[in-house]
Amino acid sequence: MLFDLLERLSSLTRVWFREHPKLSDLQPIQLSALMYLGRCNRYSNTPLAVTEYLGLTKGTVSQSLKALESKGLLIKTQDTRDKRSVHLELTAPARELLDAVTPPDFLLSAARRMGARSQDLEGLLLELLRNIQQGENVPSFGLCRTCRFHQTVEGGAFCGLTQEPLEPIEVDLICREHALPETTGD
Repeated sequence: MLFDLLERLSSLTRVWFREHPKLSDLQPIQLSALMYLGRCNRYSNTPLAVTEYLGLTKGTVSQSLKALESKGLLIKTQDTRDKRSVHLELTAPARELLDAVTPPDFLLSAARRMGARSQDLEGLLLELLRNIQQGENVPSFGLCRTCRFHQTVEGGAFCGLTQEPLEPIEVDLICREHALPETTGD
């Protein structure tokens, strides 16, 4: 039953995106890459991170990123410290596009109709996701502020893993280095 519900919700979302007039020239994988890049932090905006997050092959992701770059939705920049690394930045048109289509209108409307229960559902879905991630030992790609390495130092956000201060906006972005808080046994 749970699988059927999740699959149906996924199908409705794919149909909504496929039929959206602003998305007519984007393949689903290209949209998925844009959505990820629109929500990830500076440690996670690399081709490898996109590949890991989407769970696809390097070749498939590489071709999709090239297409996004040729459409003017993505800019590749060389890492200032490691010249072998490339970072992917969304252009202003890409950000405007994402702002216009996410989250899907049908989902916002349904959540409003559900009222406070939609927050309960969000919490339960997050719990389900975390349970799967821990049980299957898959990367969490979670929000910085929920990571075991997230710290507050001198009143500001700080990453205990990279030993670097974080900008306030970064704490609400996806990080590929995210580690779930350690749980204590009963």
